[in-house]
Amino acid sequence: MKFAPVAWHLRWCLVERAKVKPIVVLGLLTLMASGCVSSLQFQTRQSRPFDFSRDTFSFSNQTVYAYDHDPATGRLVVRHKDPPPDYTRHCFVVCRSAAQFFQYARFVPALPLADDATYGRLVRQVVSRSLSSWPMDSERIVIPGYPSLREFSRANERLLKAECGSALHSYVQRGHWRSMFWFSREQQAGMAKQLKDACGLNRPAIVHIVCYPRRSFIHHAILVYAVVEAEGTIRFTAYDPNNVEEPIVLTFDCRRRTFSLPPTDKFQGGNIAIYQIYHSWCY
Repeated sequence: MKFAPVAWHLRWCLVERAKVKPIVVLGLLTLMASGCVSSLQFQTRQSRPFDFSRDTFSFSNQTVYAYDHDPATGRLVVRHKDPPPDYTRHCFVVCRSAAQFFQYARFVPALPLADDATYGRLVRQVVSRSLSSWPMDSERIVIPGYPSLREFSRANERLLKAECGSALHSYVQRGHWRSMFWFSREQQAGMAKQLKDACGLNRPAIVHIVCYPRRSFIHHAILVYAVVEAEGTIRFTAYDPNNVEEPIVLTFDCRRRTFSLPPTDKFQGGNIAIYQIYHSWCY
């Protein structure tokens, strides 16, 4: 995404070239280590887990470019798609909206279908809600005529693409500032525990993926919703908004304290850094 080089330049200016006073850098680092934490310890377990077949959109976020792997060199070859896709750079929007529907909507297929104006109003109500709090079941917004988000989005794709948010929401997400700074292994171990706790409470967590500190940025968002622990690893199941066919697996190596992803059509696979977003006032 286009904000990636900007983030790298800001980080380079702040930390490597010391263009600002040390007290400013210290203040930013203190902010990172303080108030922006999860409040899961004060939350209760939700009644059901996130279900990939029900709680995801029927359409995907599309990449601007096609990514091919050169078998001879292993390098990633990037080229423009032809024809260009019509729904791109919405990975943060799709993840956020899926989480909001899971959190705030209740689908009632027994009720009669509504018109586009009504559905548009209901969608706007859902996606205007904060992900940092959870409603009572009685406070959920009723979506009539459909059994799930997957079916609702299949029948109302254009409406949902228009109402859930523009690509600008991906560029200006409030947590992007964190991608400018170092990700320690201790911080990543803490993130693994935070995600494990969230999954244990049936509370999907949106994470921002970066390939820090490499220049080959992958700025992307996925929605983590299930966890399985094995010997030496923690495997998180996640919804990748670029893939509507099946979930992906995010793996945490407990010994090395690093996250990794398998190869995708956009990413060669390997180690990444992550942090949770949309869960506090500064993320």
